[in-house]
Amino acid sequence: MSSADPEHREEEEAPTAGEDEDTGAQVAPIVKLEEVAVTTGEEDEDPILDLYALISSFFFTFRFYGFATDRRGWYWILADRRKSKLYRFDKDGNQWKERGAGTVKFLKHKVSGKVRLLMRQSKTLKICANHLILSTMTVQEHAGNEKSCVWHARDFADGELKDELFCIRFPSIENCKSFMETFQEVAESQKTEDDKESSAAAGLIEKLSVEEKADAEKKDEQKSEDKAGEQESTSGKESKADKDKKAEEPASSA
Repeated sequence: MSSADPEHREEEEAPTAGEDEDTGAQVAPIVKLEEVAVTTGEEDEDPILDLYALISSFFFTFRFYGFATDRRGWYWILADRRKSKLYRFDKDGNQWKERGAGTVKFLKHKVSGKVRLLMRQSKTLKICANHLILSTMTVQEHAGNEKSCVWHARDFADGELKDELFCIRFPSIENCKSFMETFQEVAESQKTEDDKESSAAAGLIEKLSVEEKADAEKKDEQKSEDKAGEQESTSGKESKADKDKKAEEPASSA
């Protein structure tokens, strides 16, 4: 019995095959994944306002996220746990329908200077709203709610232009005010851009009109010259015919 005890202990202490055992073998991956460049479509734009972070004082509903800067200076960034919610008005059902909850930005194109509003859902990053801010657009408070505002837009979030009535509800009054102020500033700045474009277009039209007038005058001069040349050629032919006729008359009389 005593002779069996050591063997029993050896069996218990013997490590099982494959348990924490480094064989040194290297297994090549079955599928090799290559690095893929991911674009967001925002590479050529600068954010004017990004309401993912609330620029405000600290509340218990926020947590510290980092620092940021804009034209007003440096700020603490506090990530808001309560996302902004976007709604669109359904004319058929005569009711507001939720479009998504997430972040909203104003993005200015580096070349054209056009500004668009872009909103994505917080987890899926699906686009909820995507439209240009035009000089004719306005935004206003919704039904006396200081955290909500409404506006009309030609939206392209679904891949085609649609006339939409939007309403966005922010977690704080400060965010809503920042949104409305930036919206109005952008719309007013676009009026200046529109005036510049209109002036440039008017100048181009005037230039084209002058060029067309000059071309028309040149064509008229060319026609006059061609007509004068034809008349000279005709008169030359007539005079030659008269000379030939006069030369034939003496011969016939003789």
